[in-house]
Amino acid sequence: MVASTVNGPVLANGNVSNGDVNNIKDGLHQNGNGVMPNGSLSRKSFPRNIRARELMKRNGTLWRDMTFKQLLLSILVLNVAIFYYLPLTPYLFPVFYMLLAIPMLSGFLGFRNFLYVFWKHSGRKSKIDEYIEFVDDETKTRFSGQFIPIRDLYELYADGKLDFKRDVLECMEHRDEFVSYKLQWWHLKFFFQKFVPEMFIHDQKQDREQVCDHYNRGNDFYRSFLGPMMVYTSGLQYTDGDSLEDMQLNKLREVCNKIALQENEKHLDIGCGWGTLVNYAAEKVGSKSTGVTIAQEQIDWASEVTAEKGVKDKAKFLCMDYRDIPDEKYDKITCLEMSEHVGIKLYANFLDQVYDMLEDDGIFFLQIAGLRRAWQWEDYMWAFFMDTYIFPGADASLPLTFPVAMLENAGFEVQAVETIGCHYSETILRWYQNWQKPEHKEEMISKYGKRLYRIWDIFLSWSTIIARQGNSTCYQIVAHKNMDAYPRKNFFKMRAKYNN
Repeated sequence: MVASTVNGPVLANGNVSNGDVNNIKDGLHQNGNGVMPNGSLSRKSFPRNIRARELMKRNGTLWRDMTFKQLLLSILVLNVAIFYYLPLTPYLFPVFYMLLAIPMLSGFLGFRNFLYVFWKHSGRKSKIDEYIEFVDDETKTRFSGQFIPIRDLYELYADGKLDFKRDVLECMEHRDEFVSYKLQWWHLKFFFQKFVPEMFIHDQKQDREQVCDHYNRGNDFYRSFLGPMMVYTSGLQYTDGDSLEDMQLNKLREVCNKIALQENEKHLDIGCGWGTLVNYAAEKVGSKSTGVTIAQEQIDWASEVTAEKGVKDKAKFLCMDYRDIPDEKYDKITCLEMSEHVGIKLYANFLDQVYDMLEDDGIFFLQIAGLRRAWQWEDYMWAFFMDTYIFPGADASLPLTFPVAMLENAGFEVQAVETIGCHYSETILRWYQNWQKPEHKEEMISKYGKRLYRIWDIFLSWSTIIARQGNSTCYQIVAHKNMDAYPRKNFFKMRAKYNN
């Protein structure tokens, strides 16, 4: 019996077959602590600092001792006890809860992070001077020979106070040799003063300001790394030789196949970006496709491509918030990496809206960037960076259980899920390579400044690694209305056609 895994090695008779994957060779993990090649495994065989680092690396194990839910429950119990023994009015309960929750959560995170950083770097020497060139004397005095907090690294790099001695991506691959994932006061301040309030607001004014500031920056800015197809979502790599354009075409075909898009069917793409999927579907399939985005520069670009392809009668674009989409019915609805910006607060309302717009026998395709459940401290640091500089307000980027549960609660049945995180890594790698081209670098620095260019250096290089490691990932979800009369057998025909 042979069972294949999505985006992974083939398992034949329970064994990993053919090749080395992620440092796994002949069933043994090289330089790891799971299986010791040519020797026995014992606690004494590890130096103290290695044992500690590996212990602290398994953050999931530590968090089983006290999860967020358990912490919040403990605060709740403490509040109940206070109100039981003190004659306080019930109206003060939420106030007391927040007064206790903020310092307890901060202290909990701070203590865990302190232990992690302490044991991780215990007995280790930083190699920062091997990878970093200090431009500023004060910066050199502070960090030479030290493990530099990751936030200080990218802020000082953006400000021109330090440089990488090699290619940025190459140095970031070795970041654990000189970087610390230390929780700083800035992180707690940012979390409580910016992230949490934005998560609870998510009104149209806030969303428009965030999205327009990002996507109306200039089409030339995005074309410099997205390439001529202008697709800001993960592609699909079928062969090692696939170019960025190949990967995006693979993805466009895959989406149309997964929703079984047919000629003259009404198709809605929510968060259409520069309209590439809409124009592709209109041209190649003949569907009547509508794209919705909040950024006018994207609409202008998409409309020009529509005219060039001669599909004005098939493709159209609406510049509006998703909440203002006209109440019409569509055979197929797609949403590729836009729903993260909807936010946790409004996600249920968003899916209710999709449900109401979808025909009873229709298909909904959702591609959403997500996070793994077994986190590391680097995950938090990367998330803070992304929310600060790249995708503010995208708080609905969560583990797979979130979108699946929300879809089911909205009345959908999940037909298929595919994890494409490694494809995302390869996509971003190609974006990074485009970004590093000398002609693009010179143009972007000249027009947008060195600081913004360097921020994107960090974004593209770090995200390439994060997606490859699994810290962040991406899911493709196919869903339909969970109705007794839904023609589920149609998926048999779709699979047969797809396999042929």
